[in-house]
Amino acid sequence: MLQDPLFIVAAIASVAVLIILMVGIGGFAKGGEFNRKYANKIMRLRIAAQFVAVLLILAFVLLRNGG
Repeated sequence: MLQDPLFIVAAIASVAVLIILMVGIGGFAKGGEFNRKYANKIMRLRIAAQFVAVLLILAFVLLRNGG
């Protein structure tokens, strides 16, 4: 499974969502100008990245189980 390119891409997408989430939570916790300026953009980016990650995970499951 670890050698499957689709699995690797889905895992990278999931890690990207985690990183975006951590940046958003960190900005929210710190507050200030960064949070006011980028909070909404980061949330939108996370939602888009999450959408892509879920699609990749679903594609992996469907293609590997003979869908």
